[in-house]
Amino acid sequence: MDNQESLRESVERMDWALALPEARTAMMSLEAVAYKAGISRSLLELVKVRVSQMNGCGYCLDMHTKDARRQGESEQRLYALAAWRETPFFTQSERALLAWAEAVTDLTRRVPDEDYENLRNYYTEREVVALTSAVIAINAWNRWALSMRTVPGSYRPDLAR
Repeated sequence: MDNQESLRESVERMDWALALPEARTAMMSLEAVAYKAGISRSLLELVKVRVSQMNGCGYCLDMHTKDARRQGESEQRLYALAAWRETPFFTQSERALLAWAEAVTDLTRRVPDEDYENLRNYYTEREVVALTSAVIAINAWNRWALSMRTVPGSYRPDLAR
């Protein structure tokens, strides 16, 4: 990629939420399902970071690593998240959720039964639906940010929501 192309890639196409606020409101409602079901914010931030890594969304990675730190997440776990299977830093229930999030995100294959069964060892049906809603929501947020070229680095947690 030459400098001209790189420059074009770093310019936001539009503020889609300003252009159609109802779209942002709908996205916020989907995301809120997990919070209303009582899923911890720190756990949800881990999911958001991992899915954003998979989707290559710089804006969402910037946002959710900042938010994860604010929720008390360690640097070590954030740095190791892309290789969570290879590290001892995650609990069995977190591992089940990360495998589920990856499977739901990877549209090139079906979600394996073993990932679902493992998830059910740790989470109720209600929690599975809430967690799946969170995975679906961050995938959609990633697609908004990537398609509209939302510029990474502009997110400020102190001004959020």
